[in-house]
Amino acid sequence: MDMKERGVLQRFPMFSEITATGVKWTDGKEQPADIILWNTGFKSALDHLKPVLPREQEGGILMGGRLATMVVKEPRIHLVGYGPSASTIGANRAGGAAARELTSMLGIG
Repeated sequence: MDMKERGVLQRFPMFSEITATGVKWTDGKEQPADIILWNTGFKSALDHLKPVLPREQEGGILMGGRLATMVVKEPRIHLVGYGPSASTIGANRAGGAAARELTSMLGIG
């Protein structure tokens, strides 16, 4: 049985903004979110995130955290598979590191 059939996966359209407490859509609907874990793949194709991803003044994204998956301007966002973690081995290690950082941030790890 897949995740949708089990009721543990709900798909939503792309949100339009990241708020202090979660995410928000153009229709005003909001969803609380403690973390946002984005598995970006191996290409730096982030144009679809342009409206919501905080960037540096020069336009880049400053990455930090144990294996550089955390967006420095918004530590709730981790981009696994972007930047230094954009390889098969890098993404596997970075995914584990991001999960540990985020569970620690949530106080459950």
